[in-house]
Amino acid sequence: MATSSSAGRVLTLCKQFQNVFRISSATNSTHCSSALTKYQPRLYRQKSPLAALSWYSPSISVGQCRALHTTVCRKGLDEFFDLPENWGQATVKSGAPWTAKQLRTKGNEDLHKLWYVLLKEKNLLATLEQEGKRQRVQMPSPERIRKIERSMIRMETVVKERETALRLLQTGQEKGRPGAWRRNTFGFVYWYRFKEYAIPWYMNRKYKRKFFFTPKFVQTHIRLRTEKHLRMKARKVNLEKRTKAKLEEKFPQVKVSA
Repeated sequence: MATSSSAGRVLTLCKQFQNVFRISSATNSTHCSSALTKYQPRLYRQKSPLAALSWYSPSISVGQCRALHTTVCRKGLDEFFDLPENWGQATVKSGAPWTAKQLRTKGNEDLHKLWYVLLKEKNLLATLEQEGKRQRVQMPSPERIRKIERSMIRMETVVKERETALRLLQTGQEKGRPGAWRRNTFGFVYWYRFKEYAIPWYMNRKYKRKFFFTPKFVQTHIRLRTEKHLRMKARKVNLEKRTKAKLEEKFPQVKVSA
């Protein structure tokens, strides 16, 4: 009887412990699920990378949080294509290219912004040109590419003018790298840029091997080269005149431009 009563007490204690463990495990699981739903990672598209961590609880350390941050996606690949209202149009209206006089009146910051605007437009037109080649159709208003290129070339010219003026004011030199006009062995005149050497020029064998003069026996060949260039130029002009005369004779009703 004593043994049976002790065994019954042990069984009741085991059942009580089992119920306690079940209750504690259930509460822990509910807490974990609520924490997971509360702190579930999301996709944030905010400007500040620290703003994505604001939804975490202060009790959780930043090292335990792994937030995903991406920049705002405006249009994506649509930036490489023209406006929808211009699709299918044979011609697209565009303004005149920027002149150097207009660009000189703008500041450096405005030129910097305008450069990227022109670069973006150039990429857009290059995409349209490539798509036209793929579909074997004419690109609408292809002269826009030439206008963009002219504007960018003139902008580079204006920037170089400002750099040259600033360099003349500070150092008194027009070129960024000093040099001099020199003549090589074959009689060609070119701009030689000065270099820095570890030893003086009269001790430098590599520098001594360079000839910055034209020998006397090359003068005859320079004259022949100049004569050849003038003959080729005259031959080209005569060919254009003969071609124009043939076209006028074959198509008298068409006015040939000079």
